[in-house]
Amino acid sequence: MPGTEGMEETMRALSDNEQSPHRTNTIVGSAPLAFQVMLKPRGSICNLNCRYCFYLAKEELYPGASFRMSDELLEEYTRQYIAAQRVPEVVFAWQGGEPTLMGLDFYRKAVTLQQKYRRPGIRILNALQTNGTRLDDEWCVFFHEHNFLIGLSLDGPRPLHDAYRVDKGGQPTFDKVMAGLALLKRHQVEFNILTCVHAANADFPLDVYRFLRDEAGAEFIQFIPIVERMHPLRFQEGTHVSPRSVSGDAYGRFLNTIFDEWVQHDVGRVSVQMFDVALATWLGEPSGLCIFDETCGCGLAMEHNGDVYSCDHFVEPRHRLGNMQVIPLADLAGSAKQRRFGLAKRETLPRTCRECPVLFACHGGCPKDRLLQTPDGEPGLNYLCAGYKAFFTHVDAPMKRISDLVRRGRPITGVMTLP
Repeated sequence: MPGTEGMEETMRALSDNEQSPHRTNTIVGSAPLAFQVMLKPRGSICNLNCRYCFYLAKEELYPGASFRMSDELLEEYTRQYIAAQRVPEVVFAWQGGEPTLMGLDFYRKAVTLQQKYRRPGIRILNALQTNGTRLDDEWCVFFHEHNFLIGLSLDGPRPLHDAYRVDKGGQPTFDKVMAGLALLKRHQVEFNILTCVHAANADFPLDVYRFLRDEAGAEFIQFIPIVERMHPLRFQEGTHVSPRSVSGDAYGRFLNTIFDEWVQHDVGRVSVQMFDVALATWLGEPSGLCIFDETCGCGLAMEHNGDVYSCDHFVEPRHRLGNMQVIPLADLAGSAKQRRFGLAKRETLPRTCRECPVLFACHGGCPKDRLLQTPDGEPGLNYLCAGYKAFFTHVDAPMKRISDLVRRGRPITGVMTLP
């Protein structure tokens, strides 16, 4: 399960060639102009048992539950979610677990309800994150017909993907994912690839990137670093991470190696999330990705029963905002508790971060990964700090050249011909 930052990029790709002008953290009154919800209609239930997945353990929060969103809740959510958005585009983000386990009829009802409650002038979009192993022709015909953007999880070539992405019996899943990818292509379903970066594939950046580019045919790629806390329910507590986690240094080398390949050969042809984010930042625009925003709090998560949490990485009791069947969704999104959650990202930055030359690009990274101490002994340093600093430093000169081309109205592909 990729997490907020992965689905956020998937949703962003739905709008204006991966640049949504409507994403904002601006607060008007008590409610944001727009907010996103990672909707988990099947909760944490999944047909796979990916060894690094932080969400599978959330099943323990709901003992005895059915883990199926009711039709009544689906309708009420659709009504409230559309009504709460004060922007021209409303994105429904379906996640899990594995969201296809709800069955296709559920999504047929969902798109019907979206049209029922759609206001004039509003565009409704759908993004669904899947492991791809359950896709068939019927699913893909539906996705194409209703313009779903599909985020497909694929960790690289066979041995690297199968290292951790296994089914409930511990069996590899690569062949099934690739079959699902072939179906998406056959039915001309828009997709992007989400690749988790972990201990098994971090040392093979070019193997991963070239496979995704040349064999998977990916035009949009997201790299999500695995930082797996050693907590029974994967709460964001403690300072120990699993051996499956990628180190900050390794993540930086991974990104830098791929960037050098990309900037020489693939600018304008392959969109890589981290590189798009960096370019936006060098252009002085919002990053478009929550982990690099100065504050957060506009990306919530909702479980199968209507419980709303501050973020899908913080689905734990202390970050439960309430249930949307009791308190309106807009009120939960604009609550004082959620505002405090979002502002804490900026207000808890240690001095080392506040004085860092790449603060403008990083903003301390995601709060879920702030588990280290600074050299001065201050808490709150991001586990991936070394990688982020290495990457944003490495891309500085080329990003200045690319952003100069953008400002002059020149094709950014021109950077590939510069010395």
